Amino acid sequence: MMNLRRVLSPRVRGGIPSCFPQFGNCGSLEQHGSARNKIWTIDENPPPPSPNDSQGKSFVDLLLKPSEEDLKRWPHSFDFRLRVSLLADGSLTLISRIWNVNGKPFSFSFAYHTFLSVSDISEVRIEGLETLDYLDNLCQKERFTEQGDAITFESEVDRVYLSTPNVVAVLDHERKRTYVVRKEGLPDVVVWNPWEKKSKSMVDLGDVEYKQMLSMNGAAIEKPVMLKPGE
Repeated sequence: MMNLRRVLSPRVRGGIPSCFPQFGNCGSLEQHGSARNKIWTIDENPPPPSPNDSQGKSFVDLLLKPSEEDLKRWPHSFDFRLRVSLLADGSLTLISRIWNVNGKPFSFSFAYHTFLSVSDISEVRIEGLETLDYLDNLCQKERFTEQGDAITFESEVDRVYLSTPNVVAVLDHERKRTYVVRKEGLPDVVVWNPWEKKSKSMVDLGDVEYKQMLSMNGAAIEKPVMLKPGE
């Protein structure tokens, strides 16, 4: 589960892709798994929200099941339900429920690949991840400890912060705006900005659009989620 306030997206790369059953290139599947590139269906008769969770909320349930072609690449049957809810105050909540309908257990990694629109990445800071360990994808996933009082950006960043708190904040000083991310069941946080050099090699990101974007993702990466049959 992840809760975001006032999420805006860049022109091309944007939104909140669901990375499942793999994040990044840490397995044998395509980058970030297949779920983000699939056509989902809408549940016309979704389960109602709990009485304590229905005040002023609009929601839609999206459903995904693997195709025969998907099962050839990743031979595990599942039902994936994604509930997207919006409150009148602008809070956006995503809740993913994945059922193992397979006859054997399977494990997976997961992330909400959230893209945030910012005024200028050099004026942005992230609070809540200080003093934590992280895996640096720019250094072959070597483990380091965050030394700064907050995370700021002066070059490319691609890190997986481990054992993170359930609330992390992104402060955009120029716009005087704060994104507050609340999460449950997602122990890791991915922080990514490609910076200038990598942006120029990306076909779906303009050469200078890295300045107005930040990807900060609630995730389960270091320790994959294990589901037994029926869980």
